[in-house]
Amino acid sequence: MKKHVIGTAAVVMAAALCLSGCNKSEKKASAADKITLTVWESNLGPDEFIKQAGAAYTKANPNVEIKFVNVELGDACGQIALDGPAGVGPDLFAAPHDKLGELVTAGHVLETVNAEAVKKNVLGACSQALTYEGKMYGYPVSAETYALFYNEDLISKDEVPATWNDLEKWTLQFNQKNPGKYGFLMDVGNGYYTILFTTMKGNRLFGPAGTDQTKTYLNTAEAAEGMKYFQDLRSVLEVPAADLGTSVCDAAFQAGNAAMHITGLWNVKNFEDAGIKFNVAPIPALPGESTPASTFSGTRAMFVSAYTDYPEEAAKFAEFLTTPEMQKLRFDLTGAMPSVSVEVSSKYMPGFLKQLDYAFPMPSIPTMAGFWEAMNNASKNIWDGAAVVDELNACDKTILGL
Repeated sequence: MKKHVIGTAAVVMAAALCLSGCNKSEKKASAADKITLTVWESNLGPDEFIKQAGAAYTKANPNVEIKFVNVELGDACGQIALDGPAGVGPDLFAAPHDKLGELVTAGHVLETVNAEAVKKNVLGACSQALTYEGKMYGYPVSAETYALFYNEDLISKDEVPATWNDLEKWTLQFNQKNPGKYGFLMDVGNGYYTILFTTMKGNRLFGPAGTDQTKTYLNTAEAAEGMKYFQDLRSVLEVPAADLGTSVCDAAFQAGNAAMHITGLWNVKNFEDAGIKFNVAPIPALPGESTPASTFSGTRAMFVSAYTDYPEEAAKFAEFLTTPEMQKLRFDLTGAMPSVSVEVSSKYMPGFLKQLDYAFPMPSIPTMAGFWEAMNNASKNIWDGAAVVDELNACDKTILGL
């Protein structure tokens, strides 16, 4: 009887193990299985890329269907935390690299398969951006930074300033001669852009490697010097921060009412469609420096969900998106900078590539989650006349949760 009980228990245990493990193995696709990989991506370009890339992949791999689901880039990280564990999430999803630390520590994403081969294929800035604590996660599908757009009908190539001091002088003269237009515009309340002023003398957010979770380096003497200069720019752009949002600045340049504007490759098509004759140059050098000011570089990545039933197949599709052919397709559809070294037909690309040489990846440590709102608020307040050091100290404390 005792032996019978033990035997029954063993059978029950084996059945339980099969229910938890066999189910998963049953979903592991063989060459003949038809599977569907669900991909979360944004609308207005990236959606069409996934659809066309998916069709090309299915043509070569008839057993794999790619299903696009619209989840915007800024929403994906929050949604994967809910949908992934619930079993209703995607197999792959797009997210910006600065969310990497959050995604990894929460266990939402898998490591990059064939990481060394992927690193060799993509731009160094992209592989660096997707490396967290020595391991690579995700597959870069585009790179980005911002640069100085200039309207060629309002400022000639030879006049484009190489330094911020020169930009001030030119803008002041332009504004006096052209009432109702702007010599220069930028979103002064967006930390994505204003961070460039904190990089004086090599200062970097969260330290040289962007990994110091004990200090932001936003309230160093160098950062304060840069942000004081930023505040001084108000003399040539006498507009409050509340009236200099991204959409306002974009619209002014798109209407031909601004000679220079800081933005990214994503706006090229909008400005072309508006009939603006423009080009792109690197960001001017900060006072006392001779090279373009350092900007954030960003990497948009396709991550394999830790909750997928098809990790191997998902990884293969994600890597397929980094091939030269697919990167050219993405550029054609979205205008986004390729994540691999591939030639694309664009007169604007040289300006962005030169700026990328002076860009640094947005930090991806979990502490970065507190950066955006705090730096946005500090930037707006500083632009509107608040005490620079006080604002930067408050920003530092907010980000660190002190």
